[in-house]
Amino acid sequence: MSALPAGAAAERKADDPVSEVATPDEHIPSRGRVARTASRLGPLALIMLVLFCGVTLILGFVNKDRCTGPRFDELGRSGPDYDLRSKQDVCYSDIQFLWIGRDIDRHVFPYVDGKLTEDGQPVGGVVEYPVLTGLIIWASALFAHTDAQFLLLSALVLSPFGLCTAWLLGRLAGWRALLWAIGPPLVMYAFHNWELPVVLCAVAAVYVVHHGWGARGANRSLRSRATMSAVLLGLGFAFKVYPAIFVLPLMLYVLTGGRGGRELAGRAKRRALDWAGAVRVGAVALGTAVLVNIPFAIAGFEGLKASFTFQMLRKADLTTNSIWFWGLRPDSDPDNEQVQQLISVLSPTLMLVSFVVACALGWVRYQRQGTYPWVAVSAAMLCGFLLLHKVHSPQYTLWLVPMFVLMRIRWGWIVAYFLADLAMGIGIFRWYYEIFYGKHGGIYDGFAAQAVMIGVWGRAALLVGLFFAFLAAKSTVDDQPPLADDPDEGTPAEPATALGRA
Repeated sequence: MSALPAGAAAERKADDPVSEVATPDEHIPSRGRVARTASRLGPLALIMLVLFCGVTLILGFVNKDRCTGPRFDELGRSGPDYDLRSKQDVCYSDIQFLWIGRDIDRHVFPYVDGKLTEDGQPVGGVVEYPVLTGLIIWASALFAHTDAQFLLLSALVLSPFGLCTAWLLGRLAGWRALLWAIGPPLVMYAFHNWELPVVLCAVAAVYVVHHGWGARGANRSLRSRATMSAVLLGLGFAFKVYPAIFVLPLMLYVLTGGRGGRELAGRAKRRALDWAGAVRVGAVALGTAVLVNIPFAIAGFEGLKASFTFQMLRKADLTTNSIWFWGLRPDSDPDNEQVQQLISVLSPTLMLVSFVVACALGWVRYQRQGTYPWVAVSAAMLCGFLLLHKVHSPQYTLWLVPMFVLMRIRWGWIVAYFLADLAMGIGIFRWYYEIFYGKHGGIYDGFAAQAVMIGVWGRAALLVGLFFAFLAAKSTVDDQPPLADDPDEGTPAEPATALGRA
């Protein structure tokens, strides 16, 4: 009895033989129908896309650079009135702000000699981010002596990651990649924090699964491509954690044999599920994350642990912009330990529930259509993460934008999310200005506070809707061609001329 879902069996049975050789960029449809394919960009178009992204990154830097100088104090902090200007002019960035307070200005190598103080503050080179981001922060600051120089050098280090992301998205989704390359979020957040490297890891993980790399490209086995993707997701964890949630849907994609189950490894063909391949993907992702962290654990375990402990101890407060703080007002005051502990339990628990629901609904779709929608499930899981985490910083929008590119959802979702994000990204700093320097800091006293409410609850409602919209939508990688069977374990790949047959 076959373990294949009904959709996959029907697809195989109905496939027509094809007589022409298929290349990795050609889609060979079942039932002899011409399938819609993603808009392919030639070299010139890809260069234009990357140039557009470069202009956007320059605008993003100019936007944040408004907060620097013209004078600097003995610590290299911009003046006059840096704090006031960063809020009033909406040019704040964590990069510039954290120049002081994390030993970045002292060029201390991160983590090795670090710890948390009794009141939970990181000292001795600890930054509240995983180790690869800590290394980028340290390297960007090596030749800086002011927060302005640190912002500039950080922008120069981060920009190639944003440009590479644009190129990969262009290869995957054609001109839809303009949502990343010229979208408002890149202007607002490209240099707000250190998000661009982790976004590149996540996008590259999708790319290598469906396009491969090198001369063989997509003709590599599914196991090989998924293993490389797992490495990238493990590296992503070492930048900003969230790509780790994509490992499970990737494992399920490998388990079920990729597109229509056509890429099962040799022995797995007999049982129709590739358990060994799925386990290998999970093990490689975990192993990569562990290997990256081991040197820091050996050199200074307390400093490494402090970076994770700091985030775990962070409370839901006015700066977290999450549904937990605003949904439980006024009981969510940071001094209310009982409610804060409840949030610390509910937030991760409900996130895990959302992940399970996303994977289960993806499995239902696999049973119906024959291909596990791992990118769609990953996008839905990301929505659950953003919605239910106790911290929802504005720059996290950069994590979601590639999913807007890769998933064929209605444009109304994208426009609405961008508008809610603009309300949050601008409103939160204007409201901080009103609270600390203005006359009307109450929630009902001005438009800035109301813009924050639009941002918080608008994003929350949209994330709920997007969770299901992503799970129902096709992705641009669905437009990619089916590939030859996995040649692992001694079974050679089928020739391209047999791709249309079961």
